[in-house]
Amino acid sequence: MVEFRRINVTLVVILLLQFTAVTGQIPLSFTVRAGHSVTLPCENVIKPQHKCDSTTWLYSSFRRTFIELINLGRIGTNGISKAKSDRLSVTEECSLVVNNITREDAGRYSCRQFRSGEQQGPDSQVLLSVIYMPQDKHNDMITLYCAVVVYKECHHTVKWVYEGNLNDVEIIPATCSSRVTFASHLDQKLLKCNVTDTETGETLLCDAGPQSSGQKTGSTPAGRNDPPGQVPDWLRLIIVSVGLASLIIIVVTVTIWTRAKGNRAQTDDNAVHNDEDEGVVTYENVGEPSASIRLH
Repeated sequence: MVEFRRINVTLVVILLLQFTAVTGQIPLSFTVRAGHSVTLPCENVIKPQHKCDSTTWLYSSFRRTFIELINLGRIGTNGISKAKSDRLSVTEECSLVVNNITREDAGRYSCRQFRSGEQQGPDSQVLLSVIYMPQDKHNDMITLYCAVVVYKECHHTVKWVYEGNLNDVEIIPATCSSRVTFASHLDQKLLKCNVTDTETGETLLCDAGPQSSGQKTGSTPAGRNDPPGQVPDWLRLIIVSVGLASLIIIVVTVTIWTRAKGNRAQTDDNAVHNDEDEGVVTYENVGEPSASIRLH
């Protein structure tokens, strides 16, 4: 029975550790085209706060360590240029707003909460990927690029979509980018860049022109504004994982309990049987056990 309790407690601890790991390893994810704005939510805001005076936003990229963008509700001044600080603001909910996004804004954003100088809880992290679409012109030929700048590893597919005759364009794909070359007289409105985040399922269609922010055609990604009543994909994953782990614990618990009960019953039967037949067991034939032996 002691062993049974030890196994049960161990399984519960493993479940809690797995649940913590899952919730801690799924940062919010946004993919936005350069030149536009984005609002990055902070999911661990403590209340009450006065003008987000307990909130600090940090930024890091693949090449840079953390720099402070917002310090206890105020726009930071160390490590960032005025051109960038002018593009930052904080909402009443302490979300971070980044305007006129550039490819240098791609990276990891961490929202951190403080109370009396002490950090409260873990960081709330957001990953921002930026789509940028520069172009080159040589004589009467134009080359358009569609690339995604990410934090560390790229989890995006990039494809050019052309609604006209494919013989009129040359499309060359690459890792996390793609380029298309065509004659300058070609109507660029027939060209769109399809960017898909393979982790969140979000798909954006970006026009070749500079005005498009990207039309969503895929599922709502983790961390985006989900419609009321709709469960985000990351939360659904957590619920399913916890439910499955709970089911496994129940099955293992019932199995161990059933086996323990069966073994105890068998032990009691054997004890009674031995008491009744003590001194009665005989061997009439060396090759054939008696009926009492066969019962065992």
